[in-house]
Amino acid sequence: MSDKLHVNYILPNGETVTVEANEGDDLLSLAHRNKIALEGACEGSLACSTCHVIVDKSFYNKLEEPVEEEEDMLDYAFGLTTTSRLGCQIIMSKELDGITVRLPKETRNMQLEKMV
Repeated sequence: MSDKLHVNYILPNGETVTVEANEGDDLLSLAHRNKIALEGACEGSLACSTCHVIVDKSFYNKLEEPVEEEEDMLDYAFGLTTTSRLGCQIIMSKELDGITVRLPKETRNMQLEKMV
């Protein structure tokens, strides 16, 4: 039996990409390793909302509660839903094996906007 976990990313064009994950992987880093276009402008430091994902309802309640900084950043995300989270804050565990997340069609890079 494999120790690998699985994550399903639904891309903005509707295509689903399934990748293997290890316990402890975060969804932002996992997306980058698998060349999935999940931006992550702040590199997971909770300073932007560009790794915003929409979590499938069947997995949302299995996630750890978001910290206040994540909730604050989600306020800036385009297309916010009741199951929105930041990919950098979703850490893979056995309970999350098979999780499905949708990448929104748009993101907002607040870091870039502050610099302009």
